[in-house]
Amino acid sequence: MKKMDTPPLTPTSKFAPVKLPPVKLSPMSFPFPRRLKKAVPLYVAFVLALFIFFNLDALPRFTDDEQVLPPARLPGSTFPQKIWQTWKIDPLLFGITETVRATTWLQKNPQMRYEVITDTNEMTYVEEHFGPDGVNRPDIVEFYRNVKLPIIKADLLRYMILYAEGGVYADIDVEALKPFHRFFPERHHEEDYDLVVGIEVDEPQFKDHPILGQKSQSFCQWTIIAKARHPVMLKLVENIMKWYKGVAKKQRVPISRVELDFDQVITGTGPSAFTTALLEEMNRQQPKGASKVTWDDFHHMDESKVVGRVLVLTVEAFCAGQGHSDSGNHGSRGALVKHHYHASNWPSRHHRFNHPAYGQVEECNWNVECVRQWDQDVAGYEKLSAEQKKVKVAERTKLLDPSS
Repeated sequence: MKKMDTPPLTPTSKFAPVKLPPVKLSPMSFPFPRRLKKAVPLYVAFVLALFIFFNLDALPRFTDDEQVLPPARLPGSTFPQKIWQTWKIDPLLFGITETVRATTWLQKNPQMRYEVITDTNEMTYVEEHFGPDGVNRPDIVEFYRNVKLPIIKADLLRYMILYAEGGVYADIDVEALKPFHRFFPERHHEEDYDLVVGIEVDEPQFKDHPILGQKSQSFCQWTIIAKARHPVMLKLVENIMKWYKGVAKKQRVPISRVELDFDQVITGTGPSAFTTALLEEMNRQQPKGASKVTWDDFHHMDESKVVGRVLVLTVEAFCAGQGHSDSGNHGSRGALVKHHYHASNWPSRHHRFNHPAYGQVEECNWNVECVRQWDQDVAGYEKLSAEQKKVKVAERTKLLDPSS
C-alpha cells in the first residue's frame, strides 16, 4: 500500500506554528512610557475638576437634609383660599352681566375655589354649618328661617359664611380688578391680622346731619376677607338678631312680617352695623391703657394700617370711583375691585326720605355745598304757604318729567 503524504499543518492542528501577518506600526502605535501611563488618572481627575468648577451654577443644589425647598407662598395664603358669592340662582343660570362679573374672580384667581350660595340652597347651608353638626346655634338657624326681607337675609348670610368657613366674600356685582394676593400689602405681617376690610364712606363732617350722619363714616361690606370663626362675624349676627326682634316687638308683628325703611337697613344690618361691630372688636383687641379706636384713626387715611388685628385698606381699594371720600378711580394701582351697583333693587323696596320739592339729600353725593343748599331749601319750605308749596312741588315735577 502506498504511503500517504503527510497532510499540511493547519492553524487548528495541535502544536501547529501560527504565522501572524506583518504589522505596520505608525508613530502613534508606540507604547506610552511607563511614567506617562501612571499620570493619566491624575490628568483625567484634573480635567473633571475644572469642568465641575466652571459649571457649578448648572448643578442642582440641595439643603442639608437633601430636600428641595418649596416655592415661596403668595401673600394671603394664610387666609382660606375660597371665593364666596350669594345670588338668587345657580351660576349655570346666570345672565350675561352676572357671568361677566363673576368670571373676573376666577380669571384672576384660577388656583382658588369658588362657590355661590343661592336662594334655593341657602337654608341647607345654614342648617349644615349652624345646626348640631356645626356651630350648634339652633337660635340662629330658626331666626334665619323666619326672616323674609331679602336684603336682611343677604347681609346675614355673608356674615354667617365668613364665620363658618372664612375666605373672600364679594357681592355678585363686584368685579375683581387684581388677583387675591394683591389684596395683602407686603408691608404688613399676615400673622398680625385675621380680617381685611376697606373704607367706603369717609365724610365725618356730616356725622351730625339728621339723615346723612349715620352713613357718613363706614367700612365697606360688599367685599370682605376673613379667617374662619372671626368673632366680629358672630357678634354681627347676634347684634342683628337682637335688633330685629326689638323692631318686631315695637311693630307688634312676628319676625316674618317686619317692615324696614332704607336707613333702618343701613344701620341695622348694613355698613353702619358692620362699622359699629368692627370698632367694638378693634377696641376689644387694644392693649390695656391704649387710646380708644375711633373713626378719626381712619379719616383721610392714605395707606393701609392694622388696628386690633384688622387690616384696614384705603378707600380706593374696594370703593374707588365713588365721587366722594377722596376715593380715586378704578385705574389706580390701589384699586382692587369695582362695584357696579346693579345686583339688586333693594333700595326701591325700602322707603327713604324723599322731599316732595327737593328730593333726596343723598343725590348730593356728599357734596358740601349741595347738602347745605338742600338743608336750607327744606327748612325754608316749611315757612311757605300751602300755595307756595304747591308751586315748588310742581317745579320739581316739571324738572323730573318735562312732558308733564
